[in-house]
Amino acid sequence: MDEVIVNDSWSEDQINGIENRLLQGIIGCRTYEAVEAAITYASFLNTVGLTPENYPVFLRMLEIENHWVIDSLIGDTDPFLLLSPVQPNRFIIGKIFAMMTKWHKGGIYPKNLSVILGVLQSNYSSPRDGYRIYPLSIADLNGLAKHLDKEKGQEDPLNRTILNILDRVAQLEGVGTDADMEETAIHASAVRNAFFDDRKRMEDVIPPVLLVKASYHEKEVAPRKLVPIKEIEKKEKEKGK
Repeated sequence: MDEVIVNDSWSEDQINGIENRLLQGIIGCRTYEAVEAAITYASFLNTVGLTPENYPVFLRMLEIENHWVIDSLIGDTDPFLLLSPVQPNRFIIGKIFAMMTKWHKGGIYPKNLSVILGVLQSNYSSPRDGYRIYPLSIADLNGLAKHLDKEKGQEDPLNRTILNILDRVAQLEGVGTDADMEETAIHASAVRNAFFDDRKRMEDVIPPVLLVKASYHEKEVAPRKLVPIKEIEKKEKEKGK
């Protein structure tokens, strides 16, 4: 029998690396156990509350494609206000646009979308100041606008918020000499016009490939209490083959 060599000398960096790998496994939410651990961790963060020292962790949790985890992170807080304790900055806005670009239309949990829209609405409430913090591009704008649902109309809360942000960005047209800002502002107006004009389609102003629909439920793994035990046993047997 081969002898198992056990490392009896560990540095702090090695231990931190192990902890980080384990945490990444939890955040990946690929198993029932990981989902349940992530839900508990998210609930813990909710009780701790958002601070200038921990907000990157909250942003990382918002990337998790599991609505049970997001519900635990948000708790009873108004989703639009979850990140409000921290002033928007370039890092936060950049992360948010990266999320919106990554997710397909319909592929983001509505509460999750509410959280990140709340930050964008705050940042661009003063368009010029918001643009100085994060000079969004046309690609960023498309990543935002693709989440509009024209069929639900402007009274839908999420649609209304996105349209409001687009309106603010559109106000940047003609206020400076920045050519990129001017193009982005003009594009924001074009997207709004396409939404309100029944003769136009969103595909007329946003690349069709970005409007491919998905469902945020597709890749979710549910916690075990919501999954019949027979289904869990079946999957475990399939993994063992």
